[in-house]
Amino acid sequence: MFESLTEKLNGVFGRLRGRGRLSEDDVKGALREVKLALLEADVHFKVVKDFIEAVRVRCVGAEVLERLGAVETVVKIVNEELTRLLAGDGTKPSALQFAPKGITVYMLVGLQGSGKTTTAAKIAAMLRKKEARRPVLAACDVYRPAAIQQLQTLGKSLNVPVFSLGDKADPVDIAKAAIEDAKERGADLVILDTAGRLHIDEVLVKEIQRIEEAVQPTEILLVVDAMTGQDAINVAQHFSEAVGITGLVMTKMDGDARGGAAISMRAVTGVPIKVAGVGEKLDQIEGFYPDRMAGRILGMGDVLSLIERVESEIDEEQALAMEKKLREARFDFEDYLAQLQQVKRLGPIEQVLGMIPGLGAKMKDVQVDEKQLVRIEAIIQSMTRQERRHPDLLNGSRKRRIAMGSGTSVEEVNRLLKQFTQMRQMMKSFAGMEKQLKGKGKRLSKRV
Repeated sequence: MFESLTEKLNGVFGRLRGRGRLSEDDVKGALREVKLALLEADVHFKVVKDFIEAVRVRCVGAEVLERLGAVETVVKIVNEELTRLLAGDGTKPSALQFAPKGITVYMLVGLQGSGKTTTAAKIAAMLRKKEARRPVLAACDVYRPAAIQQLQTLGKSLNVPVFSLGDKADPVDIAKAAIEDAKERGADLVILDTAGRLHIDEVLVKEIQRIEEAVQPTEILLVVDAMTGQDAINVAQHFSEAVGITGLVMTKMDGDARGGAAISMRAVTGVPIKVAGVGEKLDQIEGFYPDRMAGRILGMGDVLSLIERVESEIDEEQALAMEKKLREARFDFEDYLAQLQQVKRLGPIEQVLGMIPGLGAKMKDVQVDEKQLVRIEAIIQSMTRQERRHPDLLNGSRKRRIAMGSGTSVEEVNRLLKQFTQMRQMMKSFAGMEKQLKGKGKRLSKRV
């Protein structure tokens, strides 16, 4: 989402690095460029004004400009102020809150099309996995055609119970009954999927207020489509005034919008962004960390989020076993397939690469063809188990069968085999070098 902004900010800092020591005019000129970049990214003009002033006051001090590493200090200040902008005053918790005892209730509100129903399922899946919560989804949208069926389908795919009284019941009654149902099930979290409208109207607001009064939710989360730009800020302000939302959920953070709404949201509404949707799949959702987001925007990567994603998706024992196979150069196509599937679970490749410091900006012109990964997976799955374990068995007729079964060509099968063979040979070389070095080390220690 922030690709264009990141590129422009990196350009500004890159030009500063070519000047050695910085003058006050250098800093002011750079901040003018930063200001334009933020405005072009659709960041609210008042937010930009306050941000630039805060950075300017800290940057033009003599103690900054006299340093040899002044440029890095300026980047550090920009990073700190951007983090502060995204985090707010710190008085409102940015993490999802749970009731101290009893049932935790989250009420999701927002306009129609913002992604509330899918987000309800995503939050349920995330908290069940990370917090060991026992969620129940409540279908309180009785107006949108197929809303109840959609939630039931999502719940079934996640094996999460969905409570519904049909599309004729009062949403307030559904919310109250869902909490009682959760108690009977032994659940500890109820997520209310409320109705949306194409625009904010009095009927929508009153219904949300009635549900709030009836169940006293732990969190009232406004689901906002990050692709809607400045309109998202207006929606957030209206809902905040009407029902006192406690947090924001930004969906489609993986989209190609300019990203200004996400940067402005905290400052304009005073409400923290608590969760971010980073893809269409039900596991592509994560907590919102201002410092990590600032790092991504400035092209510094987001190693912590990448580590967390790897830890949650990659089996540690399997990874250690694979490391041993790689060291001994005895891995086969079954291992290759397992690794490929684990990498795919981390999310879109471009998104993962963007989390690596310094790599995001360099990858902006590189098109990662994820369809190629699908083709490789299809080729390997078209092999028999014996062929995957013993690639040397693959003769001409077997290759033709595999190509036909995977919907690819013999040339693509040969290309994959060649790459695989080269990789195994390389690992054998590394393993041989490692043995030689260990042998030299032992001989040296004996001499000493």
